[in-house]
Amino acid sequence: MESDALLEGLNDAQREAVTTEAAPLAIIAGAGSGKTRVLTRRIAYRCVNRAADARHVLALTFTRKAAGELRARLRQLGLRDDVAAGTFHALAYAQLRGWWADRGTQPPSLLERKGRLLGRLLGRTSSVQAIDVAGEIEWAKARLVTPDQYAVAAMSARRSPPVEPARLAELYTRYEDEKRRQRQVDFDDLLWLCLRAVEVDGDFAAAQRWRFRHLFVDEFQDVNPLQFRLLQAWRGDRRDMCVVGDPHQAIYSWNGADSKLLLDIARLIPGTSTVSLEQNYRSSPQIIATANHVLDSGAIRGLRLRATCPEGPVPAVRSMADDRSEARGVARAVLDRHRPGIAWSHQAVLTRTNAQTVLIAEACRSVGVPVRVRGQLPYLELPEVREALRTMQRGRAPLAEHLAALEARLSASEDQEDSLPDAELDRLRNLEELVRLSSEYTTADPAPTVAGFMAWLSATLGRDDAGVPGDAVDLATFHAAKGLEWPVVHLAGLEDGLVPIGRARTEEAVAEERRLFYVAVTRAERELCMTWAAERTFGSKVVRRRPSPYLDDLEPLLDALAAGSAPADAARSLNAVREAARASRGQRTPRSRSSTPDLDPANRALFDELRTWRMQRAKAANVPAYVIFDDKTLVAVATRRPRDRVALRSVPGIGPVKSERFAGEVLEIVGRHAEQVG
Repeated sequence: MESDALLEGLNDAQREAVTTEAAPLAIIAGAGSGKTRVLTRRIAYRCVNRAADARHVLALTFTRKAAGELRARLRQLGLRDDVAAGTFHALAYAQLRGWWADRGTQPPSLLERKGRLLGRLLGRTSSVQAIDVAGEIEWAKARLVTPDQYAVAAMSARRSPPVEPARLAELYTRYEDEKRRQRQVDFDDLLWLCLRAVEVDGDFAAAQRWRFRHLFVDEFQDVNPLQFRLLQAWRGDRRDMCVVGDPHQAIYSWNGADSKLLLDIARLIPGTSTVSLEQNYRSSPQIIATANHVLDSGAIRGLRLRATCPEGPVPAVRSMADDRSEARGVARAVLDRHRPGIAWSHQAVLTRTNAQTVLIAEACRSVGVPVRVRGQLPYLELPEVREALRTMQRGRAPLAEHLAALEARLSASEDQEDSLPDAELDRLRNLEELVRLSSEYTTADPAPTVAGFMAWLSATLGRDDAGVPGDAVDLATFHAAKGLEWPVVHLAGLEDGLVPIGRARTEEAVAEERRLFYVAVTRAERELCMTWAAERTFGSKVVRRRPSPYLDDLEPLLDALAAGSAPADAARSLNAVREAARASRGQRTPRSRSSTPDLDPANRALFDELRTWRMQRAKAANVPAYVIFDDKTLVAVATRRPRDRVALRSVPGIGPVKSERFAGEVLEIVGRHAEQVG
């Protein structure tokens, strides 16, 4: 392909990213900004113009699927199979095999799964899951933390290991010793061993640097310290490196990734130039305004997207009575948006946790909507679910006894939820879902049995919740949805405690939860539907819920969009008000009586008390007063004097989120004034 053809259809920033001779180069590519297109065209452009030799190009990414996509796109651009594209682990393993062969060393065997070895070390009677210990070891290796350093590093990072940090460090040590004894290496060892080979063997380092002279790294926000150090070793003192990433889509710190490596790349690699891609080619202006507002509300600095697509519907928020109602509502919404000739796969339902997908999948199938769960095993094949069901089948006790034992086990874990590691908490939620399903079954069957429950589960859930071969609506977690996109996206379960997740307490964890919500929002191309439930069942326990604070943040923007404001104007106006409020906070003077609306004395007294309440609420939440209610809404409340939640919801400016959050306090104030008037 000619070099001019490679520049066709690119905007100015994309063209600069493709053609600049700056090196090293960091391309900060926002969601939907065409990063893969830019990355592949930069590789092709440099090869066509002989600034790079395709046989000496290495393109690194994080999954085999992504590597395959890079290779396919490069072939379409005329590079055939000359460019090496793969994962960090695959490249490291290939280099090590060559290094071992050159030295006449018998390669160690590759331990593909840590679970079996760790299971032996833990013992059969241990209640600790090998997968949780494996996760901590993987985090430690990604962060270059050795067994003797683990306890201090884990406490510093506020990790929640499945056992005491000192005990985990001991298991980590024994795991490494056992691998050495058996001459085995795991996948994380491949990176460390390759790094050590490059750093200690000058000839080997020179050979690799000669072979791969031009380095390109995709999804750089997901790089961990071990991978970064290996990349630096491969690079040596050469400057021909280009990295592409988006700090706002950094959502894997729990797995060892460090987004600061991208944010601080100019400091870590002096002389690095930066090009930012801000134009979004995926989503409507309404969705882009929503996504930007998610970041603005959290004071997250950096790139903001600019919409290029046609106008679309205003993102909608609906509250539901409970999780069953929500699941049915989402299923109906999916069905309502399906049209002849439009694939089911044009829609997706995204949730924060895996367990939430079960009820939604059930509701969708009940109305004839085919579903496919992305990024996870079928619910009935999850290890903890399979083990619980096997226990029921092996035992001779009635179903009720098995369920009572399972509920008791879950109840004992409730007080520890805040300290449980992520994987363990996910398993707890999956087992709670099993209890909820059992309640559904026992309600339907007058003579419930273990065998009947197994048959009912198979008939109700089937095996197709992991995927159907044909057209289907995608169900996925926010994490699993990263890198994907759909014309219509439904975000379900947007409640405080789920979005953001309740265990996120550190400043970094809270920021990552907001970025995760941003990722979920930016999966939508044209329509975004958001729901939450006022009650949710966890196991056999029904819990009252509050809407996600992110919905509260978004409500002023969505109200402005619904009133007809242009997305860009609405966003600018809200940001200006927010900045003015921040600048003047603590320096405000009370408004004079003449600045209040023209109200009769009784209504004015109510209005003044509502405004005082609003000021206290805004101060406590550290937000501008308009985020609580604007003056127009307070005037409407003062004149209409609603007596219940239904009447309050009919007041302009009071949506479902604000109604749920403030109804009790507002109605109490109105009630006091009604008594005074009476």
